[in-house]
Amino acid sequence: MVLIEAKGIRRSYGNLAVLKGIDMTVEKGEIVAVVGASGAGKSTLLHILGTLDKPDEGSVLFDGTPVFSLRDSELADFRNKYIGFVFQFHNLLGEFTALENVCMPAFIGKVGDEKEIKKRATDLLDVLGLSGRADHLPSQLSGGEQQRVAVARALINRPAVVFADEPSGNLDSRNAEELHRLFFDLRKELGCTFVIVTHNEQLAAMADRRLVMKDGILL
Repeated sequence: MVLIEAKGIRRSYGNLAVLKGIDMTVEKGEIVAVVGASGAGKSTLLHILGTLDKPDEGSVLFDGTPVFSLRDSELADFRNKYIGFVFQFHNLLGEFTALENVCMPAFIGKVGDEKEIKKRATDLLDVLGLSGRADHLPSQLSGGEQQRVAVARALINRPAVVFADEPSGNLDSRNAEELHRLFFDLRKELGCTFVIVTHNEQLAAMADRRLVMKDGILL
């Protein structure tokens, strides 16, 4: 079943055309890797699919809903409830513990009461092998542990899809491999859909589909 459908996506910044008419679909439960050289438009596409940016032309349907027809407040609420993000830089809040960082999107979106949210966050940290690190600050965690906390944070609101932009780009090869396996484990355990922008060919080869971008188009 199709979860996301993009039609005729175009995006320019000034005179620079970054996306030149993208058509693509993502099925529910699918893991899709988007690869290509730097500057091909991969991150711009990901940000538009994830509603962080808007196209100049074209539409994005999410479970049949044209998301860019929503008002800004509705779109922000939709994004918080249905979409998770994992970036190359984990962007954890340094003054909060791992558990508190994971809870933050659910607190903001009021997705459950405080006790339920903390229970869900604790369970996620346990699934990700971080049960003993919940009370640690980001500065007390390794790079791989910080990125797994970011993955837990992306999953706290039980999103329909997780968008990951170079999620292993800042990790050594061992931690990168662990993170890649984790995505597939989470798909199996939680039914997550993933769209991953990556330069890591090993991860791309593991995906259900590998989409290649060049000069703003999908080959």
